[in-house]
Amino acid sequence: MKEALAGLTVRGRAFLAAGVTALVCAIVLDQSALTRVGILVVALPLITAWVVGRNRYRLALVRTVTPQLVAAGQPARVTLSVTNEGRTPNGVLLLEDQVPYVLGTRPRFIVEGIGMGWKQTVTYQVRSDIRGHFEIGPMSVRVTDPFGLVELGRAFRTTVPLTVTPRTVVLPQIPLGGAWTGSGDNRPRAFATGSAEDVTVREYRRGDDLRRVHWRSSAKVGELMVRREEQPWQSRATLFLDNRSSAHRGHGIASSLEAAVSAAASIAVHLTHRGFAVRLVTATGEDPSSAWHVRNADLNTGPLLEALAVVQAVPQLRLDTSWLTEGSHGGLTVSVFGKVDASDLPAMRRMQHQAGSALAVAVDVDAWAGAPPSPGATRALAQQGWRSVVLGPRDRLDAVWQELGRSSAHSSRGAAHPREGVVG
Repeated sequence: MKEALAGLTVRGRAFLAAGVTALVCAIVLDQSALTRVGILVVALPLITAWVVGRNRYRLALVRTVTPQLVAAGQPARVTLSVTNEGRTPNGVLLLEDQVPYVLGTRPRFIVEGIGMGWKQTVTYQVRSDIRGHFEIGPMSVRVTDPFGLVELGRAFRTTVPLTVTPRTVVLPQIPLGGAWTGSGDNRPRAFATGSAEDVTVREYRRGDDLRRVHWRSSAKVGELMVRREEQPWQSRATLFLDNRSSAHRGHGIASSLEAAVSAAASIAVHLTHRGFAVRLVTATGEDPSSAWHVRNADLNTGPLLEALAVVQAVPQLRLDTSWLTEGSHGGLTVSVFGKVDASDLPAMRRMQHQAGSALAVAVDVDAWAGAPPSPGATRALAQQGWRSVVLGPRDRLDAVWQELGRSSAHSSRGAAHPREGVVG
């Protein structure tokens, strides 16, 4: 009852104040008729509060987001299914879902006619031009009476995630070199069992089919091992993204970092659909959520785009090249660089040396800062053996990628690298 009285609306409090005033006036003026009116006006909000307060409603909420992985600028649909699991009817429900401001305004719904077993489904759309990981919910529920005198609040604490990935551009087919390499850290481990069932296995990784688990090898090693069905030679690519704050200019979606992330996402989708197993590496090292042992494009693109959706600028000054010490040589390396200075040259040299083919997209951060375009980045990359192109704020990524393909093809005809080969 105390909670119900605290939930009196402005209208309810006005009724209560008017009733008390009528009673005082009736006593002062000795008007019995006014006394009856005052009692009625006072009793109405009090009785309503008692009825609403003792109503133990039980509501269930199921919230779904379709799809949960959506590109920036594309809408996602949120479906709310509300069910009354209580035995007593409820008044009018005011529903408000909590939504991050970048996804749009908070949706509000009014539902009524809620009886036992009542169920209703409502939908709304969210859309964001900014990439990131967002939580939709919780939803607040306010129960009110038909007169609007009392309003009680409840909340569902559950939330659902929504990941907004960077914008991607369909890239044209270009010749790529140094794609086919040994399996490196993906190298199989053979276990001789003394029978015709000898198999080659590797460690279990997230996403592997449990039907491929080899239980005998798992028992011997003490960890889950799966049958290795792919060939010991595979097409791999390392995607490097320079996300240092010192290497970029601008803020928000118009910054050079956002252009670099969008370029990296487009390249990741392009490479995976061409059959590459792609891993993502940033200025802080290899991203553990994306590994290049996955060959299926649909399986590999999701983790890559999710990782790129939450990439932020880091205050790190030097490029972390510890991921190059794994003993994995060869393969294709595609890098998206920001501003390049002399301290970055040793890291770039190491990256190019361990790659079968090194391609780079150099973001012209000076143009983002309003300065004239500078060829310094491409000149430095060329001196380290990279084949590179410049991406400016007004350039189309697909045209820049096509230009990179022409420079790669020309370089391949000019001087064949012993580890290179063109992959169509």
